[in-house]
Amino acid sequence: MLSMNILVLLVLAVAFFVSAVKIMPEYERAVIFRLGRIIGAKGPGLIILIPYIDRMVRVDLRTVTLDVPPQDIITRDNVSVKVSAVVYFRVLDPIKAIIDVADFHFATSQLAQTTLRSVCGQGEMDNLLAERDEINERIQSILDKDTAPWGVKVGKVEVKEIDLPEEMRRAMAKQAEAERERRSKVINAEGEYQAAQRLADAAEIITQNPAALQLRYLQTLRDIATENNSTTIFPVPVDLIKMFFEKKS
Repeated sequence: MLSMNILVLLVLAVAFFVSAVKIMPEYERAVIFRLGRIIGAKGPGLIILIPYIDRMVRVDLRTVTLDVPPQDIITRDNVSVKVSAVVYFRVLDPIKAIIDVADFHFATSQLAQTTLRSVCGQGEMDNLLAERDEINERIQSILDKDTAPWGVKVGKVEVKEIDLPEEMRRAMAKQAEAERERRSKVINAEGEYQAAQRLADAAEIITQNPAALQLRYLQTLRDIATENNSTTIFPVPVDLIKMFFEKKS
C-alpha cells in the first residue's frame, strides 16, 4: 500500500514538473497570465508555471518577412497599376503585442496593404518608377509610427514589383525609342559641328601657307594610287598653272 502511494506521488510529481517547467529559446518570450491577469514576460531559459493557474503565450522576437500581395492602385495621373511589396518587422514589446492588438501579424499585414495603396496613389507613375527609394522610406515611416503602440518595429519596406498595363508599356517603349533617336541626332549634329570647326581651322592654316595645300593634294594622289586603280583622274590645281599665265603676260 505504501509503495502504491509513493508511485502515485511520483507520477503526480512528474506530471507537475512537465506542466510547470518550460524552456524558452533565446528568440522567444513567454507572456504569463495568472488567473487572467498579466504578470509579465519571461525568458529566455527555464521558467516555472503554476499548473491550471498560469497561462503562457509565446511571442517570437525574430524579424518577420511579410509579403504584401499585389494591390490595384490608380496613380494621380490616372494610370492603373499593380504594386506589391515586402515588409520586414519584429516585436520589441511582447506584452503590448499580445494585449493591445488581437493579432499583430494580421494587423500589420492589413495596415501595410492600405498604406501601400495610399502612398502609391498620391504620386504620378513616373515618380513611382523613378523615386522608389523615397516611396519605401515614406511607407516604412508611416508603418513604424502606426505599429509602435503594438510593440512592433517596422525595420524596412521594399516595393517589390510594379506591373504596368500592356498599353502603357508600349507607350513607354515608344517614348524611350524617340528619346534614343533624339540623342542620336544630337550626337551626329555635334560631330558635324566639331568636324566643320576643325575644317575651318585647317583652312585658316592653309591660307597662311599655300604650300600646305600642294602637299595635301599630293598626299591625296598617293592614297588614291595605293588602291590599285587602273585609271586615276585628278584635276590640275589652278595654283599650279597660274605661274604660266603670269609668265606669258
